[in-house]
Amino acid sequence: MNFTQTQLWIGFNLFVLIMLVLDLGVFHRKSKAISIRDALTWTAVWVAMALLFNTFVYYQFGSDDAFEFLTGYVIEKSLSVDNIFVIIIIFSYFHVPAEYQHKVLFWGILGALVMRVMFILTGIELIHKFHWLIYVFGFFLAFTGIRLLIQGEVKLNPEKNPVVRFVRRIFRVTPGYEGDQFFVRRNGLLWATPLFVVMVLIEATDLVFAVDSIPAILAISEDPFIVYTSNVFAILGLRSLYFAVAGIEKYFVYLKYALSAILIFIGIKMCLADVVKIPIEWSLIFIGSALTIAIVTSLTVKKRQEG
Repeated sequence: MNFTQTQLWIGFNLFVLIMLVLDLGVFHRKSKAISIRDALTWTAVWVAMALLFNTFVYYQFGSDDAFEFLTGYVIEKSLSVDNIFVIIIIFSYFHVPAEYQHKVLFWGILGALVMRVMFILTGIELIHKFHWLIYVFGFFLAFTGIRLLIQGEVKLNPEKNPVVRFVRRIFRVTPGYEGDQFFVRRNGLLWATPLFVVMVLIEATDLVFAVDSIPAILAISEDPFIVYTSNVFAILGLRSLYFAVAGIEKYFVYLKYALSAILIFIGIKMCLADVVKIPIEWSLIFIGSALTIAIVTSLTVKKRQEG
């Protein structure tokens, strides 16, 4: 059965909406800490859903689009791990209770979905109208990869972040958390809570990471539906992946080298797009190999250090 573009867009966004409602309204209606077991289960569920959708893409559009979706999904998923490490630092800095973290991530990621749509549609339109921008994006990704490779340990001071300062300038902020509330009323006045400040900071962080990830996936496909759906599946699984990774991030010390290699590779791929056409299959093999080597090396070194 062949579906029209309109049916595909409406159907997919309905699916996303239903999953978000089930997530916050049914499965996580009450604020509670997410166990690693639950996080790994949900991570597996989201990955399985992405693979099922990839199968649908294969039968609906063919093998080329299916490879593009899978490669885009793997890229976005791998780059989101770097985002997770920053979120861990933010939660740790603001001492966000474990039981409130899921709600912050839910609304933060909901906002991220809206921003990604605008970024994707704008990026594709720009590349179609100004083809030379593909070289700009390519150079930017390669530069970002090199910078990631040579930079030291990331140190954040969220209180000095201009986004945090802006929020504190606009809203009265309570000195402590008020349960899982973003806003409270005191003496007839509206106050924001530190939880709202954290959510806005996470939104801003995702905006920064989108500047890297959107050009990266545009090097794989310029089909808005493929780019959008692979992004959405990667983002929807970000919450569960965060809770799965949060307790074991110390075991992935070499992951940044894989992410650096991936960004440099994709940047070069974009810059050579009009000269050499690198097959999607090769891109997928390179990305998968880089991630595998980094994870295996990290686990091996950590095991030797502990032994």
